[in-house]
Amino acid sequence: MASEPIERLEPGQVVLTGLGEACVVSEELAAAFQPGDRLIAASGEILHVPNAEHDIVEKAVVSALEAFDALARCSDDEISQFYAEFARRLEDPTVVSHIMAANAADVESASVRGRSTTRLQLSTAMLADMIAGLHMWQRSDVQRNVVIAEVAHEGWSVQSRRAPVGVVGFVFEGRPNVFADAAGVIRSGNTAVLRIGSDALGTARAMMTYALQPALATAGLPGGAVALIDSPTHAAGWALFSDRRLALAVARGSGPAVELLGSIARSVGVPASLHGTGGAWMIVAEDADTERLRTVVAASLDRKVCNTLNVCCVVRSAQHQLIDVLEGASIAAANRATRAIVHASPDVAAACDGIDLPANIELAGIGDLGHEWEWENDPEFALVLVASVDEAVQLCNSHSPQFVVSVLTESSDVFERVYNSVNAPFVGNGFTRWVDGQYALNEPELGLSNWQSGRLLGRGGVLSGASVHTIRLVATIDSPTLHR
Repeated sequence: MASEPIERLEPGQVVLTGLGEACVVSEELAAAFQPGDRLIAASGEILHVPNAEHDIVEKAVVSALEAFDALARCSDDEISQFYAEFARRLEDPTVVSHIMAANAADVESASVRGRSTTRLQLSTAMLADMIAGLHMWQRSDVQRNVVIAEVAHEGWSVQSRRAPVGVVGFVFEGRPNVFADAAGVIRSGNTAVLRIGSDALGTARAMMTYALQPALATAGLPGGAVALIDSPTHAAGWALFSDRRLALAVARGSGPAVELLGSIARSVGVPASLHGTGGAWMIVAEDADTERLRTVVAASLDRKVCNTLNVCCVVRSAQHQLIDVLEGASIAAANRATRAIVHASPDVAAACDGIDLPANIELAGIGDLGHEWEWENDPEFALVLVASVDEAVQLCNSHSPQFVVSVLTESSDVFERVYNSVNAPFVGNGFTRWVDGQYALNEPELGLSNWQSGRLLGRGGVLSGASVHTIRLVATIDSPTLHR
């Protein structure tokens, strides 16, 4: 772990982060501290991990480590059977009734506490997507210890083999479908430890009890191959990401919480795959097709997730198409029986002054272009006019989360110019919501990564089960006299 148990803590005491940054213990922290608790210092903060939370995480990680060793002795056919069994249980009405009951209780509890339930509710569509994802893993041709290259020398040869890396730690937001995603690491021989948001913990427990654990047992896989940290506290997530035994730390979600988790992982040398801030950008060029523009905007605002339209830049020479953008937003709002809130720049507001706007469009102030509009039911995005496509790219590179960019143009030259200059891992020419591993690549994703912290080394923005591997070298020496 990142720190050893501490027996005494005093207000004003200085604690150093893993990167050498000094943090001072507050009166509040010192009062809450108990002998044997641990501290994690990251991003200028001192994080308190009670001993009980550490023990819960320790048990889960040890279970996953032991399962990793055992999984190496299981066959690929047994792994395929696990996915088939997991999917079958999610199609069993009795199992589904238990999980749905737990989810209904989670949704009710979250609603009472004023929490968002948009992503928490387990719908039949979400369940169907989970089942489809599990069948994808079942049919996947990803195998362990596959030879991916071989170099022949005189008297000997060297093979490069793809191999498992170990235990993958996940911290998920409160979404019930994450189990099917995280289970993907088993396909490539890895094991997983999950900490799910407190809002969905009851659903997670039911998913483990009635579907995942029985599927592992039936397939003959170790029970710790997917371990759930049964704790609602943030401290459990901090403790997990500070464990040096993790091969990879994956944080799903956005905002400061994800940044903090990434900082914790990096401070102890654990590689991290982070989503960061979400929100897609759209650039409307002068030659954008009017009808296509309306449809694309509407499809990009169907619900609020990370790849939802957040900022739309319209080239000033195409100012007449502002109404098409607004009508697209109006369609999205009408589909939800609500209104759309459009944060318009002053020149957009002025241009709309003489336009008969759709009744369900509400214009608001522009605000910060780097802000992610976290709407619950009313579609919300920013709309600005720019002098050129190049200015739109400049704004995107300066203010966006460097994630998803859509370019509405009929010119392949314009599209390629944007692609070559915009700093984003996902670039398209239509609706923004295509950015999803299962939807785009027919492969369930473990997480999406943007470029807020720099371009990714050696992989794309979609983290999949096939991505979680290492390369091992195996030498076959035929000549007994070989030497250097």
